Amino acid sequence: MPSFKLDDREIPFEKGDTIIKAAWRLGIEIPHYCWHPGLSVAANCRMCLVEIEPPPGGRAMMLDIMKWDADKNDWVPDRKPKLQPACQVQATDNMVVRSTSSKAAVEARAHVQEFLLVNHPVDCPICDQAGECKLQDYWMSEARTTKRMRDEPVHKPKGVVFGDTIVYDAERCITCTRCIRVCDEVIGDHMLDLRERGNKNEVVLAQGRKLEGDYTLMTEHVCPVGALTSSHFRFKARVWTLKETPTVCPGCATGCNLWIDVDTREGRAYRNRPRDNEAVNRFWACDDGMMTYLREHDGRVLKARLGRDGVREDVKRDAALDRAAEVLSKAPKGKVAVLLGAQFSTEDNFVAAALAKALGAGLYLTAKPAWRADKILRNADQNPNRAGALAAANGARVGSLADLLAAAAEGKVQAIVGLGADADVDANALAPLSRIADVVLALSHEGPLARYATVVLPAASWVEAEGSFVNAKGVAQGFKRALSPKGDAAPAWELLAGLGRAMNLDLSYTKLREVRAALLAQVPAAHPDHAPATSAATDAKASAGA
Repeated sequence: MPSFKLDDREIPFEKGDTIIKAAWRLGIEIPHYCWHPGLSVAANCRMCLVEIEPPPGGRAMMLDIMKWDADKNDWVPDRKPKLQPACQVQATDNMVVRSTSSKAAVEARAHVQEFLLVNHPVDCPICDQAGECKLQDYWMSEARTTKRMRDEPVHKPKGVVFGDTIVYDAERCITCTRCIRVCDEVIGDHMLDLRERGNKNEVVLAQGRKLEGDYTLMTEHVCPVGALTSSHFRFKARVWTLKETPTVCPGCATGCNLWIDVDTREGRAYRNRPRDNEAVNRFWACDDGMMTYLREHDGRVLKARLGRDGVREDVKRDAALDRAAEVLSKAPKGKVAVLLGAQFSTEDNFVAAALAKALGAGLYLTAKPAWRADKILRNADQNPNRAGALAAANGARVGSLADLLAAAAEGKVQAIVGLGADADVDANALAPLSRIADVVLALSHEGPLARYATVVLPAASWVEAEGSFVNAKGVAQGFKRALSPKGDAAPAWELLAGLGRAMNLDLSYTKLREVRAALLAQVPAAHPDHAPATSAATDAKASAGA
């Protein structure tokens, strides 16, 4: 594989790689603002300037300059290396590049940094980007000099509403044009533009437009300096109080990789951010996926309950498990249905399928209905784990919710136990479920099926449990627990395993690793170890906003 040297370190590269991209693949950061691995090259910030040594026998590119001579107390002619942007220059075999080891490059970055801060407001204490701002980072690493300009800075519009999700502060903007390129190249809709020149330059809405659609939050995500802010996160939290956890979007079957940022002191999720995975979502996520953290707090089921139709009562979780075990033990053999859940993890569904096998019950699937898809990321299947749920059945037939309703209407099903309250049929079509006396559901959220449940077991959400999803392409991806379960909630697999033990069935799972081991042995393709790993470099870049 061809390679070049960067500050005496050997850097392998692929055909077509620029210097900065090849270094980025190895987790080496050449300072930059306008460059992004998922966007075209703009080369307008000049922060990534490097010195490239001439090939053997070649001549160095030099610039004539004037340099201050303290002895002569005057400016004198001099020469310095001509620097080149690492984001634009393609890597070649045996190239020698100097970044931190080049005095000229180090000085250039310091000057660029000072230039970008000349008119920048010192409002870090109220800026949402504070703590993860590249201006702050690079001032610490490249400049560390006090501001020399004493004139009044150029003032620009503040708090400009670009759309329902984005607010723009032109004074903070360094016009790197990342946001414009996201609109043009990722979304395919020219909604943002530039006006004026020099220090009057600012990003504006294209004429007659507003920032709208399904990917507006990506413009905020790629902004390196806090000029674009999300109206949902704006002034809500400080990033240094938040803990990031790798997760997988539960919004659809694409399975976009995300970071979820939570405040463990409050037990609250505050935002999602895309996590780089070039095999799945590259560097992006849709607005709905970015907002799925709100599900952690909306419509949650946090208490076990018994009864239906206005006579419900909250009970202890163990009491609900005992009641569920009692009614299911009395159900006629062969007339019990077990529900798998396309919104639940593969581990949850694996234990549900094991429960069905022990009961000799038929399997059916709860799922959300289809939604609007696109050619960028959004899959028509609004469920993150339909493939994982079906795989967990390990070859057993899995009927749809419509099949279950037909069986209930014919009296073939007299008891139901399983996962989820979602329905991909019209709410009026659920009426046959009212004829079933015993419906035991493990729920993390309320939904259409919840009103028919006679026993509700509170299940942990995907934020509160470790697990995995299998996306529409068959890629199994694990996610970590970000928050402790709220109320009486517990992982759904744990609830179903406990129910099986209460019924004296052979469900001995007490640890997630035991479920995972059985999953690996029986359905290896659905095990999260089969997920393509994101590199440390891409994870680091995603965390830093690339």
